[in-house]
Amino acid sequence: MRPIKQIKFMEPNDSVKMVDYFSDSLWLEDGLSKNTLDSYRRDLHLFSVWLRETQDALCLLKVTHEHILGYLAYCFDCGKKPRTTARCLSVLKRFYQFLLREGKLRVDPTLNVEAPKITKGLPSVLIEDEVARLIESPETHTLIGLRDRSMLETLYSSGLRVSELVPLKLNQLNLSDGVVRVLGKGAKERVLPLGEEAVDWVVRYLQEGRPGLLSGRLSDAVFVTNRGSSMSRQAFWNLIQKYVLISGIKKQVSPHTLRHAFATHLLNHGADLRSVQLLLGHSDVSTTQIYTHVARERLKNIHQQHHPRG
Repeated sequence: MRPIKQIKFMEPNDSVKMVDYFSDSLWLEDGLSKNTLDSYRRDLHLFSVWLRETQDALCLLKVTHEHILGYLAYCFDCGKKPRTTARCLSVLKRFYQFLLREGKLRVDPTLNVEAPKITKGLPSVLIEDEVARLIESPETHTLIGLRDRSMLETLYSSGLRVSELVPLKLNQLNLSDGVVRVLGKGAKERVLPLGEEAVDWVVRYLQEGRPGLLSGRLSDAVFVTNRGSSMSRQAFWNLIQKYVLISGIKKQVSPHTLRHAFATHLLNHGADLRSVQLLLGHSDVSTTQIYTHVARERLKNIHQQHHPRG
């Protein structure tokens, strides 16, 4: 466990040290992932830039309630979505509550600042036929196509986040038992079942595709590029867009769309909400409940299409 370095904020604009101190504390206390910490740093950096460019390079420790409101107004004027602005405020609240607790502040400038109202939209979900078309799009007679087919099968079969899929290591797979072990948000481990179809494609890829992509190089990554390295999240997003075009799907699709489809299709076929929550790795069942609304919408559409008085 790495120690947190105690820092005295001597310089008025030493925002980098403050953010580093805050991030190290979050890592130690909550075990947040690198992606989450990077997101926190990015939001605090943007706030610091705004202070520098519009508030005469005001120090983070000198921020007042009015500055927080001014920044939220600026975010609104820039056309940022309410969800994005609410996330920025959440980061600022946590940052200033931390500084208050550490005795660096006497007053929390984010106190009584309310987040913008967020309308909870339903996630875009592919119907089962669309998922099948998407998954079957790669040309599996090629090494790349075989890898891509096994990745899509794994994603849909297990409901993994893309951040859990692309860095997957060989020791996280147990194909004889048909399971995959991942470390998700908050460093929480999940052991997820892989369906027979996904297992068959992964086995075929490991035997016929991966050795050719590695060309004798060593790697512990499951899904590798033709350079022998792990794939990035951006590269996999680009792959998804490629196969969306090939499959003729007209909806907006991202890697997360297959996670949505995984959850919705389970509920449509009778899975209980608690089981889906555990499979997705949601800490709160309220996060999973959005999929019950999606499933309900799907059933309503079926009713309208096929009932004589729909």
